[in-house]
Amino acid sequence: MGVLSGMTGFARVDGQAPGWAWTWEARSVNGKGLEARFRLPNGFERLELKARELAKARFARGNVNATLNLRRESETGSVRIDMARLRTLLDQAAPLLESGEVGRPSLDGMLALPGMLDTDQADSNSDTAMLDKALLASLGETLDGLQAARRDEGAALADVLSGHVDEISRLTDQAAGHASTRTDAIRDRLAAKFAELLPEGLPEDRLATEAAMLAMKMDVREELDRLLAHITSARDLLSAGSPVGRKLDFLSQEFNREANTLCSKSSDSSLTAIGLSLKNTVDQFREQIQNVE
Repeated sequence: MGVLSGMTGFARVDGQAPGWAWTWEARSVNGKGLEARFRLPNGFERLELKARELAKARFARGNVNATLNLRRESETGSVRIDMARLRTLLDQAAPLLESGEVGRPSLDGMLALPGMLDTDQADSNSDTAMLDKALLASLGETLDGLQAARRDEGAALADVLSGHVDEISRLTDQAAGHASTRTDAIRDRLAAKFAELLPEGLPEDRLATEAAMLAMKMDVREELDRLLAHITSARDLLSAGSPVGRKLDFLSQEFNREANTLCSKSSDSSLTAIGLSLKNTVDQFREQIQNVE
């Protein structure tokens, strides 16, 4: 049996490496597809591609946001301003500054631009590779935690959705057994109505013809058969586990279509009431499905 997953969750993991400490935080909310965003410190944008691959390996839907808070625990080098880049930027901006089109920038604002500060560290390429590997491994743990949180939500959703499917099944069986759906009941009701309108009654052959035509218009057996098929499909999808959210959403639309047709064909108030209850349950089912991956 598969595992159903929701799309809402949160996870946090702390990590350390020689000279470094960090915290990954990841959260997700509902989304039609998968959209992963990563907030990384300056100079660590190189991690984004592999970070996206880690997210895609775990999730099929949802808006996933992960943030890396990274800090040095010991200084092994000095910070150097890239003066060549700074001068180039000032030279290019000079005409705009002289014309007054832009205000004079502050030093701290310019130093915040990507690439303006270089850390003259003793880190070798191997040290950088080891740090990247540790950061990505820590992100993997964070995304695993997020995945576990989403599956906890999915377990709760599975119980709710199964209850809705059971109620849809019960109402479908109730409609199938309703007296107004039987041809003989339609004939008797039609005969009683004509008896009120025509004291001499209606010829038997004419009554049979009218009853047959009315029965065809009121026949909901096809709708009931399709509802039963949809119920089986819904239970199979819930058992299969995520990602099934899109398929369940499409199935809920089919449920709603059959419930609408059942109500439109009904000429009996109690059968209409069953159809309305069915529509209400289908609406609740579809609302919860929006949370399923």
